Order: sequence, then C-alpha cells, then structure tokens
Amino acid sequence: MKKVILSVAVIVAMGLTSCKNEAKKIEETTTTEVSNEIAMTDLSFGVRGNCGMCKNTIEKAANSVEGVASANWDVDKKKIDVSFDDTKTDAMAIHNAIAASGYDTEKVAGNEEAYKNLPGCCQYDHEMMMNLK
Repeated sequence: MKKVILSVAVIVAMGLTSCKNEAKKIEETTTTEVSNEIAMTDLSFGVRGNCGMCKNTIEKAANSVEGVASANWDVDKKKIDVSFDDTKTDAMAIHNAIAASGYDTEKVAGNEEAYKNLPGCCQYDHEMMMNLK
C-alpha cells in the first residue's frame, strides 16, 4: 500500500512540474512578440527619381540605415514606404541617407555632388512633383 501511495505522489509531482514549465515558455514567447510589434513604425514620403535604377539606389540608401526593416519606392507615385524600428532610428535619418545618395526627399534636398554622379537617366527634374496619389 505504501508503494502505491508513493508512486501516485511521484507521478503527481512530475505532472505538476511539467505543466509549470510549459506555461512559463508560452508567457516568455508572447512577451517577446509584443515588444517587437510595438517598436515598428511605418512611414511614407515623397522622393524624386525617374527609373528602376533610381529605385535600386533609393531603396539601398534607406535600407542602409540601422533599424530599417523594409523600403519600397514607387516609381510612378514618386513615394517611398518605409518600415523601421523607432528605437534604433528616426524619419530624418532615413531622409538624410536618401539625400546623401543624390535624391531629393520632401524634407531634405539631395547632395549635389552625388546627384551629378548619378547615371543620365537618373538625373531627375528638381521641380518634379512627388508623393502623387
């Protein structure tokens, strides 16, 4: 009889211990996912440019900023959609990176020396409308 009671006690103790560990793992995963979602910011703004080569250069400049998760420049609308971690960077850092590559944004004029070194098809009109609907 003592062996039966002891066996039941051991099985119950093992069951409670394994349930406790599983609940703890689920809680840690949920906390991590929530904190990652909170930090991401989506932003759209105008960038002047002409072609697919411009698209590559503009997106590469935006993606070079630490914290940028994705960048997509629309050739027709002359606008870029950027998703970034706002704990690592801000909108002006992205504007400045694109401007340093030679392209005008809504807030920062492109670097003139970089603009002169762009291929001929990428030398856009500085009066061009951007962020078109």
